[in-house]
Amino acid sequence: MTRKKILFLGGSKFQIPPLVYSKRKGYEVITCDYLPENPGHKYADKYYNVSTTDHEAVLKVASKEKVDGIVAYASDPAAATQAYVANKLGLPSNPYESVKILSRKDLFRDFLNKNGFLTPKSMSFYLSAEALEWANETGYPLIVKPVDSSGSKGVKKIYGNDELSDAFKYALQYSREGKVTVEEYFLRDGYQIAGDGFVVNGKLAFRCWANEHFDKQCNPFVPIGESFPSAMTDKTLNQAHSETERLLELLDIRTGALNFDFHYNRDGDFSFLELGPRNGGNLIPEVIKYSTGVDLVKYTVEAAIGGDCAGLEMKESNGYYSSYMVHAVNDGIMDSIWYSNEIRKNIIEETMYCNIGESVKKFNGSNETLGTMILGFESELEMLDKMDNMEKYFKVMIK
Repeated sequence: MTRKKILFLGGSKFQIPPLVYSKRKGYEVITCDYLPENPGHKYADKYYNVSTTDHEAVLKVASKEKVDGIVAYASDPAAATQAYVANKLGLPSNPYESVKILSRKDLFRDFLNKNGFLTPKSMSFYLSAEALEWANETGYPLIVKPVDSSGSKGVKKIYGNDELSDAFKYALQYSREGKVTVEEYFLRDGYQIAGDGFVVNGKLAFRCWANEHFDKQCNPFVPIGESFPSAMTDKTLNQAHSETERLLELLDIRTGALNFDFHYNRDGDFSFLELGPRNGGNLIPEVIKYSTGVDLVKYTVEAAIGGDCAGLEMKESNGYYSSYMVHAVNDGIMDSIWYSNEIRKNIIEETMYCNIGESVKKFNGSNETLGTMILGFESELEMLDKMDNMEKYFKVMIK
């Protein structure tokens, strides 16, 4: 029997799990991105130095290799490429235009507005002067972000005209399109909700939602971890499920992974922040496996090659688990890592990407993650306390 051949878009440290799964299954693994030093490429049978955002170059590779499937794991920029190439070659995927909408903040906000979803006032601009005019009409505070970046890079909250120009330039650094979204600040109630789901035959067959945590000592828009299960009520989460299924039907999303970010206002009304057409980063699929036993990595790979995912079903969280992104709160040299006795017992897995004595940057994006942990807890109370106040239990010491 001929081995199934799969093209993976990207080989970063967060994209290794589906590569490991595929090698274990005996599939032929091909990777591509523009960073040959990425650690995932060592799992590949073949590597191409091709940008994952270059639609035509990836199409050329996929056609040459006659692949059976394409995977864009934990990458919004690559998700649109996956759909474009898969649509051209008749491989399993979702409509390219729909995936593009989900992958770009400007297109997604327009879609939400046109279809009656609750969403903050928002506009996107190529020029800061135009953004300033709109901001004066809308009022502050506002959130400024690139339309097409991921990992919370380039995001700032601003309080007046004097901050807009710098925030706009900062966001532009992370936008391939050279375009920036400016939107009113959404005052949420409770935690921002994250997590992953999976679509089978157009239905949200599985979802597992989490509380998103941030470090108040550094960037308040870059998550440092997700804790499972969500502390939100069943009523609000059921609303999120029904609104997600409405969106899936409108966009004809038929298969594959979803990464959620949503929240509620003070009236209890649901609002999408983002809905990524791919698996989440920050070890979300790995923690979901601990929490529910469901292996979303497996389903992602199998769906990409047309495998049967009919056995996937909802399973509730069993226990309390979280991911944690090891990070620095200041620029400097990593001197040591301090663990309290209270946190050591919670650590299930730990991986470090940075060594003592190396230069580190303040945590302003997922690209500045120094390491990762998966933690287990005895109760929801313990989980939320430690994740909301991790500086009491764990610190990267900088000199």
